[in-house]
Amino acid sequence: MTTPSLHHPSGWAAVPWSTAAQATLHCLTGCAIGEVLGMVIGTALGLSTLATVVLAVALAFVFGYALTMRGVLRAGVGLRQAVRVALAADTVSIAVMEIVDNAVVVAVPGAMDAGLTSPLFWGALAIALLVAFVVTTPVNRWMIGRGRGHAVVHAYHGH
Repeated sequence: MTTPSLHHPSGWAAVPWSTAAQATLHCLTGCAIGEVLGMVIGTALGLSTLATVVLAVALAFVFGYALTMRGVLRAGVGLRQAVRVALAADTVSIAVMEIVDNAVVVAVPGAMDAGLTSPLFWGALAIALLVAFVVTTPVNRWMIGRGRGHAVVHAYHGH
């Protein structure tokens, strides 16, 4: 299988915001699954804020990469190449998303200590993911325009 062209012909300015938003939403799906799971586990176990954040970030990367690999594997790409594609497609996006959403959750007074039944905990987490989406969308647009990030995954769609 040959790798399709990854670079947007007109650069990042020509990448539609809808394309960037779709790529960010895909990334957010995997991140949110891991992030929420990590926050819930860490909070339920009474882990420190740092341990909870580390767990949430690790799981966000695992689930983010796994969702991307699932689609790439379905396109007939081998496991080793699928791992490479997922790393190339998602690393920057997940990193930005995780820095932003964890910074927001930690910055909300009392959110990390609120407990799983608290609207403060869930509200802070929801707002954090929304802010992360808004911040990460232009990053993904810039990367797609340079043939990086989710442009790598989109190159395998339809193959």
